[in-house]
Amino acid sequence: MARQRELMAELGFEHVTVHLQTGNIVFADPGTPPGQTARTLEDHFAADLGFPVDVMVRTRDELAAAIEANPYPEAVAEPKTLHVVFLADVPADPAALDALDPAAYAPEAFRLIGREIFLHCPDGVGRSKLAAKVTNARLGVPATARNWNTVTRLLALADG
Repeated sequence: MARQRELMAELGFEHVTVHLQTGNIVFADPGTPPGQTARTLEDHFAADLGFPVDVMVRTRDELAAAIEANPYPEAVAEPKTLHVVFLADVPADPAALDALDPAAYAPEAFRLIGREIFLHCPDGVGRSKLAAKVTNARLGVPATARNWNTVTRLLALADG
């Protein structure tokens, strides 16, 4: 985590907070478009670490909008059952998700909204057959999943 903070400081980012050991970094950006920031971080991390790292960047307002868009408000009471899969971009062809029959996985459910896939697994993600299908779907864009506790904590850190 200390090295992540150092790398961010080298690039001139301020107010850097690394959330636990989750790979989530909250920082102040001087207005660079999120896509450009992601590419800069990917390049810098790859050069420093010696291997590629996919980076998803959300502004504070984008993160707040994703939280607001949650199609499973009933799951908030049990936040470990709700996950958000953050995508680097909107999938050009979401056919891999369209091919999943929701009835085959009930009571589990998912919904793609913009660059996020919301995944509700009432019996837990560890035993979920749907979670594996959604997170391994070949959408053609990098993706990373976070549980609801982490998502809301990141917004709290951004609001700092």
